[in-house]
Amino acid sequence: MSVETQKETLGFQTEVKQLLHLMIHSLYSNKEIFLRELISNASDAVDKLRFEALSKPELLEGGAELKIRVSFDKDAQTVTLEDNGIGMSREDVITHLGTIAKSGTADFMKNLSGDQKKDSHLIGQFGVGFYSAFIVADQVDVFSRRAGLPASEGVHWSSKGEGDFEVATLEKADRGTRIVLHLKKGEDEFADGYRLRNIIKKYSDHIALPIELPKEQVAVEGEPAPVQEWETVNRASALWTRPRTEVKDEEYQEFYKHIAHDFENPLAWSHNKVEGKLEYNSLLYVPARAPFDLYQREAPRGLKLYVQRVFVMDQAESFLPLYLRFIKGVVDSNDLSLNVSREILQKDPIIDSMKSALTKRVLDMLEKLAKNQPEEYKGFWKNFGQVMKEGPAEDFANKEKIAGLLRFASTSDESGEQSVSLAEYLARGKEGQDKIYYLTGESYAQVKNSPHLEVFRKKGIEVLLLTDRIDEWLMSYLSDFDGKGFVDVARGDLDLGKLDSEEDKKAQEEVAKDKEGLIERLKTALGDAVSEVRVSHRLTDSPAILAIGEQDLGLQMRQILEASGQKVPDSKPIFEFNPTHPLIGKLDNEQSEDRFGELSHILFDQAALAAGDSLKDPAAYVRRLNKLLVELSA
Repeated sequence: MSVETQKETLGFQTEVKQLLHLMIHSLYSNKEIFLRELISNASDAVDKLRFEALSKPELLEGGAELKIRVSFDKDAQTVTLEDNGIGMSREDVITHLGTIAKSGTADFMKNLSGDQKKDSHLIGQFGVGFYSAFIVADQVDVFSRRAGLPASEGVHWSSKGEGDFEVATLEKADRGTRIVLHLKKGEDEFADGYRLRNIIKKYSDHIALPIELPKEQVAVEGEPAPVQEWETVNRASALWTRPRTEVKDEEYQEFYKHIAHDFENPLAWSHNKVEGKLEYNSLLYVPARAPFDLYQREAPRGLKLYVQRVFVMDQAESFLPLYLRFIKGVVDSNDLSLNVSREILQKDPIIDSMKSALTKRVLDMLEKLAKNQPEEYKGFWKNFGQVMKEGPAEDFANKEKIAGLLRFASTSDESGEQSVSLAEYLARGKEGQDKIYYLTGESYAQVKNSPHLEVFRKKGIEVLLLTDRIDEWLMSYLSDFDGKGFVDVARGDLDLGKLDSEEDKKAQEEVAKDKEGLIERLKTALGDAVSEVRVSHRLTDSPAILAIGEQDLGLQMRQILEASGQKVPDSKPIFEFNPTHPLIGKLDNEQSEDRFGELSHILFDQAALAAGDSLKDPAAYVRRLNKLLVELSA
């Protein structure tokens, strides 16, 4: 080994220290995954070199045979993994091996509980990569040189997985990376050819380049030591190009873990070969858990793109819409040129055709999961439901299909779980029901007890209860499903259509006429606080309620806009009262206009609170209520 220069000791980023500690103490039951992770990284490095060499063939430095080699030394208790991929410069080594430059890092760290079993699942969601080496090694040495740099700019990184690491410059004749793991005491099982071969076959058989192990050779006494020979131990063919009938479920699962850097098996996958006007292979996966950066819409996302089995791009976002950003997978096209870039992808009509087909394939996969494995779909919905709700606004062509995949809480299920599909809702509908009724609100407790539901409970009509922040925005893009329109039960003048008998409608008209005097008095008392006062057909138990104007923003949308600093258009609610309620009877008989005004404002504020709104003047409400209590106790 040549002399090392420019040697310096640097400290790990805080998050790396935490991650190292966690892995060393939490993943002891699945130690062998270190090899899978390191081979996966080596495979990515070779893919990147292969792509860069398309435009810069000199990067191959005369060595175009790309491969990964794994070897061991029983006496020294080491395992060595070497690739002749893109390699790393000194700066790359410090950046990639000393910090975690990954979106969602802060959320990941915040979720660590100290419970080793739970935290090991979190590691799986986050992906561990290189740091998994410290599960079995008490010292790791990395020797690397980036393709294209002179031999004198090789770099040696070394660490014991504690607080710091050393970096030095050294001479390295060949490009790529060599990682030497100094095994901990008791981990000698990994310095064994048979054990390493089995791990590679189990986890990395799908890697599309040769993974070589040294051939076992017998030394003959008196003869020179034989030249080291290597043998390929994996299948070394791109899994997505093989016929589905030849690929086992275990292979699909391991390939997912390779591309997603996830520990858990995927929920579902879809493998397809398309021939005809367009030719491409796709392999798409639905993860079991949401990544930490799911709600960061600008976070890197997308499928791995290959062109004629040559890796081109790690996160090609042009093949799926943003609401499907959680989907992992590979697309390999015969119709794109190898010099494709992100800019070209965004303008290529071939991409539009592929995007449309791949989107439908994902939605079909989710439909199949919902139909055949409802319990697994429940888990999917908990993790990805809010993101799926972005779909109707972004993907008009598939709006009906997406709507069929949505799940909601409803008045028919006391658990509050979002488990009711629109198809199930319609199947349970009342005879003559031609609408889908829903109510939005801040929380399940608030909406399930809302006065707006009273008439629906009386008539046994199911109402969907929507409490996610995104729901009101979602419903502005969903006008109907299966030919049935959506109706917000808190908006406009409630019309139950055929669910109200002619006698009911006639009685409502008569009551409204009878209470015209009270309506006028309330309009005067409430003044600018309301846009309209009318008799309610929604209430059976409560005295009053606030309804939203047909064209006005609901409470959820107002709060979202206000929170983002946007100006919210002025709107006033509609005050509806229950003519059969004793409080309304007392109000109607009140002779003092001052007292009538005070009581009217108390009813208005109570109705606002029941709707989940905050009071414009809480002090005035408290003053009026206290005054009323004093009068009652006198």
